[in-house]
Amino acid sequence: MLAQLGAIALVVAPVFGLIGLGFIASLSGHLRERAAEGLSEYVFGLAVPVLIFKTLAEAQLPQEGQPWGYWIAYFTGAFLVFALGMVAAKRLFGRGHLESVIQGFTSGQANTVFVGVPLILQAFGPEGAVPLFLLIAIHLPIMMVLATVLAEGAAAGVSLASLRRLGRMLAFNPILLGIYAGGIAKLAGYVPGGVLKQTLDMLAASAVPCALVSLGLALHRYPIRGDIGPAVLITTLKLGVHPAIVYALTRVLPMPPVWADVAVVFAAMPCGINAYLLAQRYKAGVTAAASAVSLSTAASLFTVTIWFLILGVS
Repeated sequence: MLAQLGAIALVVAPVFGLIGLGFIASLSGHLRERAAEGLSEYVFGLAVPVLIFKTLAEAQLPQEGQPWGYWIAYFTGAFLVFALGMVAAKRLFGRGHLESVIQGFTSGQANTVFVGVPLILQAFGPEGAVPLFLLIAIHLPIMMVLATVLAEGAAAGVSLASLRRLGRMLAFNPILLGIYAGGIAKLAGYVPGGVLKQTLDMLAASAVPCALVSLGLALHRYPIRGDIGPAVLITTLKLGVHPAIVYALTRVLPMPPVWADVAVVFAAMPCGINAYLLAQRYKAGVTAAASAVSLSTAASLFTVTIWFLILGVS
């Protein structure tokens, strides 16, 4: 037990240590707002897409095809906590439809890039990269489409303008472009070499530390500032209920063991900053979303450790 905790600490401590470093740097004024925005743009627009492209181009894909149990397990959990978050917002906190959708989306939307990529790669290495990036490829589109349809479809139907806006956002999303490019390179049998490989290696190596420091800087901008009740409930759904559902399903549905563990850890990630951005776009549930992002990120230091213990990560 102590040996396993020591091994987990070697995975978790550097990840959350860099998040804490970014938070302290922002809190102290050592790195200012423009540094936070610039680093976030670099991570999201260049470093992580290059990491994904490089990893997928060089990856060994499963010979037996896609394990559909993997997708069923993860998204069953995601949709259930989305629904539970919506129902709780309406019944427990008396919120309207739009704010209930935002709280449901916050409950089901994981922080895949800034926490998921560093933590899962640190825990499972290259073997966990393929299931991680394949899930990222469809996670954001599915959750964003669902949230948009529920938010706008209740009153007058989903508008053409909103669908166009969503389509543009997904079509030019740098993370998705990295996934598509990596998939095409893999299908074509292209693996970067020479100077290009060295350049991509350097960019990819910067992705994880920069993403973690960037998240720490961002958390100072999204403080716990109210709506504590909904934030605590959302955090419980995201860090406890979601991975518990996925864990139960991965024990009975067919998939490789590493894929099962990646699905559970992916589900155990804190609320994604996209939830806060969506709340800002619709001007509903902003305080609850911001509080849930910060609270779930802080709490995930402990809950992720527990899930690693349950999964036997060592």
